[in-house]
Amino acid sequence: MGCCDVPGLMPVEDALTKILAEVKPLTKTHTVALADAIGLVIAEDIRSPINVPPFANSAMDGYALRHADLENTDTLTQVGKSFAGAPFDGHCGEGQCVRIMTGAEIPAGADTVVMQEETEADGDQIRFLSQPKVQQNIRPIGDDVCQGDVVVAKGHRLTAREMPLLASLGIATITVFQRPRVAFFSTGDELRPVGEPLEAGQIYDSNRYGIRALLEKFGCEVMDLGIIPDEPDKLRDAFQQSTQADVVITSGGVSVGEADYTKTILDEQGEIGFWKIAIKPGKPFAFGTIGNTWFCGLPGNPVSAMLTLYQLVQPMLAKLGGHSQYQPPQRLKAKATTAFKKQPGRTDFQRGIYQVNADGQLEVATTGNQGSGAFSSMHLANCFVVLEQARGRVEPGEDVTIELFNQTMY
Repeated sequence: MGCCDVPGLMPVEDALTKILAEVKPLTKTHTVALADAIGLVIAEDIRSPINVPPFANSAMDGYALRHADLENTDTLTQVGKSFAGAPFDGHCGEGQCVRIMTGAEIPAGADTVVMQEETEADGDQIRFLSQPKVQQNIRPIGDDVCQGDVVVAKGHRLTAREMPLLASLGIATITVFQRPRVAFFSTGDELRPVGEPLEAGQIYDSNRYGIRALLEKFGCEVMDLGIIPDEPDKLRDAFQQSTQADVVITSGGVSVGEADYTKTILDEQGEIGFWKIAIKPGKPFAFGTIGNTWFCGLPGNPVSAMLTLYQLVQPMLAKLGGHSQYQPPQRLKAKATTAFKKQPGRTDFQRGIYQVNADGQLEVATTGNQGSGAFSSMHLANCFVVLEQARGRVEPGEDVTIELFNQTMY
């Protein structure tokens, strides 16, 4: 045990390793139209059925010609035109050239294109003002993609970057993995739905909105079961209903000594490990199974719930959904411009605002209040400042690690 380890606290990395060692990807697949595939995970390598481009074409507006002809003369006779979708159907012979537009097919016999800015036209007599290289301004067959190439690998989650590529190949349908189905609910008699007035001792149910937003950005199918009162029968019913899903997520009720029934019912119905993790915010966390459904119990405080969902549950759901190309959020070094309060013992994910300064260096400042219930700091932040478990207070000017928010936070 390290000098700054806290007895009984599991390092964040160990918790994630345990989770990922248990979870196996879903195997069910189905076929969807290309237009409906955005955000889904590819279940098999996608290979190109064609060459792209399917024919040699011009990269410029200009004239297609035989390169050898310009070795003895600078003037050729235009014998036709080649447009995108309407190619020249003849042959470019000796002493001839063809007017050509960008993307148009290279005429038979031609091996070079000279851009129009480097020519002078006098009727059908075209004078060339520069000596081109052979194959200049020609995009050959398969220059972008060759027939049979793997263009998107199995396990990749489709984004807007891949959609036009697949459309350019004429691919109409995609085989994808089933999205993980995730049930979630909030517990607590103190919770009230948004839009209703609060009475003494009550708060609005905010966690469910953050959880749902992240789950949908993760690419999951969500089952929002609402607010469940602290009543054993209703909690049992909620957990029973949740077994229709692949995963069930709750917030609150997993800390030792909490005055509710969640932990008791989980002990009855599932095989759950109740962990104390060396993470701040978010020490209490539970993981296991209820029947054939995975269970993740998040802390009750809003920032703690969102952080543990982001750090621990996001990679789990990626593996469950077959997203083998998933990459964890990017971490970079930055210079602290403000102090960051911290005590050794837990890895601290503080909310920060990073920017590039006038010298081109990354720097980061705190968002202010880092309390686990201060959710306004998440709104202000564009990164986490990851302060190592053994580290103490950070002073301005010190180097720190920042973790940029990935697309699920935007």
